[in-house]
Amino acid sequence: MSSVARRTHWQIWKDVIFSLMLRQVRTAFSDKLGLSWAVIQPAAFIFILSFMRGRLDGGETYTIPTFVFMAYGLLMIQLWMQVFQSGTSAIRQSKPLFAFRQVQPISPVIAIGLFEAVIKVFVIFCLLLIMYFMDMDIRLDEPLSIILNFVLIAVFALSLGLLFGMIGLFIPEVSKVISLLTRPMFFISGVFFSLRDFPPELWWLLDWNPILHAIEISRGSAYSSYGELGVSQIYVVEVTVITVFLSLIFYRATWKRGLSQ
Repeated sequence: MSSVARRTHWQIWKDVIFSLMLRQVRTAFSDKLGLSWAVIQPAAFIFILSFMRGRLDGGETYTIPTFVFMAYGLLMIQLWMQVFQSGTSAIRQSKPLFAFRQVQPISPVIAIGLFEAVIKVFVIFCLLLIMYFMDMDIRLDEPLSIILNFVLIAVFALSLGLLFGMIGLFIPEVSKVISLLTRPMFFISGVFFSLRDFPPELWWLLDWNPILHAIEISRGSAYSSYGELGVSQIYVVEVTVITVFLSLIFYRATWKRGLSQ
């Protein structure tokens, strides 16, 4: 007699997330540029910003090549913005799929977060190749610290995406708040500047932002000569853990009611 193989909840969830990732791949790369645009867009932006800042500091910013300085800032803020915005819209866009019992609201958020993270890893690899062929100084003095901060930023953005995505089921106008939130973050997260560009008396206006901490720490982890002034790794971890906790609590309490909205 043939036996019916029963899958565990973890296996079902894994298959659902993988299927949603494939769905996102088909959607994201349906145009002619496809994956190449994910590399061209940040690379061109980094070159433009590096040229502009390089005219001010001679091509080196606090012992780091200006291209590398800009690359860490731009890649991290783009990772945060893309994961946050995609995660927020994922729940509403995937609402028809929730008719299937196996698909829960958190599944498309995780799938999109993983998809954006994989794309960003590919972009980083391509930028390293560009730096190699341009004979730039490539240094990763503390690679584990860099990886940790990229992971923390992705998890932080994913948690915010889940939280605002669930709120959006009850208050659709929350999308306008998200737009107001993400645009200023691009300019106050240390993409174009270092915290040491400002006097220490003004650091309190900026150092509440965990993304700024992660960017500055990553720069210092790549080039130890850069240092890590006014930033804290513990702060980034604490903010991420608190955000994950709050988003999961809210999701647990509201996801069933949210599907009926």
